[in-house]
Amino acid sequence: MFTLLFVIGAYLIGSLSFAVIVSKLMGLPDPRSFGSGNPGATNVLRTGRKAAAALTLLGDALKGWVAVVLARMLAPQFGLTEDIALLCALAAFAGHLYPVFFRFQGGKGVATALGVLVGLNPWLGLACLATWLFMAKVFRISSLAALVTAILAPVYSGLLLGWGTATVAVLVIALLLVYRHKSNLIKLANGEEGRIGARS
Repeated sequence: MFTLLFVIGAYLIGSLSFAVIVSKLMGLPDPRSFGSGNPGATNVLRTGRKAAAALTLLGDALKGWVAVVLARMLAPQFGLTEDIALLCALAAFAGHLYPVFFRFQGGKGVATALGVLVGLNPWLGLACLATWLFMAKVFRISSLAALVTAILAPVYSGLLLGWGTATVAVLVIALLLVYRHKSNLIKLANGEEGRIGARS
């Protein structure tokens, strides 16, 4: 029962779509109504409001981190094992992709995945962040940076955490992230993918 409550709580935390929340608070258009239609920091940046994009990025990352860290901190009090943090990581990520508060129309999960990974292991999160930043700096294509990072994340996890359940959880997150970027894969193949900061 406690396991189920932890997972539901993590899912609800993940369901807080900061792209929509921040845009509404700052009087910006709903990010699902323009650009890529994706409620994420990259699309919010298309409004030209860097502060809004930064807040979206920070909020989406923090909720993933909070869900995992809270689970890890509270688990011993409820007789739960460390594996509850992995379940909550998956639940928070799923909440971002399919948020119950926003008609299950969520983002692609890059920032939330980063927050989750930092919560699981700071070095793992740092390795993924460094990969994303390097790819984004060189190619200035957010989706490409995300896809390369997703492919490498399970490798980093295996090297840092071993090839056990933690890496299986990271692999599931990576596969979901790649799946959510399927439209971007088509655009990348056709040379049509937009660059970071470009408005549309």
